[in-house]
Amino acid sequence: MTQAEPMSPPLWGLVIFIGWTIAVVIFLLAVRIRHLAAGGLPQDFGRPDDKSLLWRLFRVQANLVENLPLYLGAVFLLTVRDVSGTAVNFLAVAYMTARLLHSVIHMAGLDPRFRVFCLAMQLSCLMALMVMAIAG
Repeated sequence: MTQAEPMSPPLWGLVIFIGWTIAVVIFLLAVRIRHLAAGGLPQDFGRPDDKSLLWRLFRVQANLVENLPLYLGAVFLLTVRDVSGTAVNFLAVAYMTARLLHSVIHMAGLDPRFRVFCLAMQLSCLMALMVMAIAG
């Protein structure tokens, strides 16, 4: 058996992204179970209501699932093209920081403008990572 290569910051970002998604799903399940135990209805799960933690968690979970393939694709391209370095590491850390903040801001029900800022940061990081992966 050969020794595995050390984990790069983009790969650690992927581990964090997957772990965070699992944690949010578990939290969402706990809130759903509590909601049903208190007499709530299953129909409430999909009812848009930004004041409802249940709805916000549902949206956070969906948003994570929607964005995971984008980050996964960028990490895949960087890895197979063997592109690395300080700039790649910085962008991966910046992306994950913005991704986690985006989720926390959404769960907390804070001003959506903060989420938009985090989304803009994430997309900027992804675009830069893609350009770096393509340029090699």
